[in-house]
Amino acid sequence: MHPAPSVILFTVMSGAGFGLLAFLGIGLPDVTGWVAFTFFAIAYLLAVGGLMASTFHLGHPERAIKAFSQWRTSWLSREGCCAVLALLVMAAYGAGLVFLDTRWAALGLIGSVASVLTVFTTSMIYTQLRTVPRWHTPLTPALLLSLSIAGGALLAGQPQAAITLLLLAGLIQVAAWIRGDSALATSGSTLASATGLGTAGTVRAFEPPHTGSNYLLNEFAYVVGRKHSLQLRVISLLLMIALPVVLLLLPFSHLFAALAVLSHLAGTAISRWLFFAEAEHVVGLYYGKRTP
Repeated sequence: MHPAPSVILFTVMSGAGFGLLAFLGIGLPDVTGWVAFTFFAIAYLLAVGGLMASTFHLGHPERAIKAFSQWRTSWLSREGCCAVLALLVMAAYGAGLVFLDTRWAALGLIGSVASVLTVFTTSMIYTQLRTVPRWHTPLTPALLLSLSIAGGALLAGQPQAAITLLLLAGLIQVAAWIRGDSALATSGSTLASATGLGTAGTVRAFEPPHTGSNYLLNEFAYVVGRKHSLQLRVISLLLMIALPVVLLLLPFSHLFAALAVLSHLAGTAISRWLFFAEAEHVVGLYYGKRTP
């Protein structure tokens, strides 16, 4: 799949932002006043900034409001509904902490659950796609949720929880890569099934369907070299998991904490680029761009 920068920014930023909101909703860290305002400002800048970035990938951003009406059948619509609910509830919860020095625990819990559900609905947009075997697995929501919550723990200043969650996210990421590398081959999709000519004998591509490129090839037949993919995976794990864990194990320092967050976000962005770049859409079989 073609890795659109707007979608990468959206999933990385909003994941971290809603992860932080989830921790704030359960009282971690236990802050009030201007300190609480700072944490909520960071969370909203990431969450809302990510949501705004996602609109740049839409053909008609002005029609985005219509997506909310399709919540019964669309994970995209459910994502929008959960995001709005989480942001509104957490705004009220945050106002109590900032202006009244009061923590409304029940409201915070609702906002925390809604924040996690927002990330889950985002992940299901990709998980539901049978046409992308690499994504069509429970590992996809597990990966996006684990990275979101681990990033939230980092931003919330919860080092012990962050170390455990980061290591868990790293294991899930490796499992997703291992499983994903054989997903297309084991999906049952072939050139014969893509063309519908399987009953006529052995199917092979004689000539491309057309002489030039088209939208399907530009968006769904992106290919990243195996060598580059391996290098980026290693860099991603080092920045996303290893370096933050090492920094958290050192004596506490605000500088180390900030570096851990920045490293994690940079590594997550690389991981998310690979998430899209390595995703093989079965339409590539029809054009001879994929080999199961």
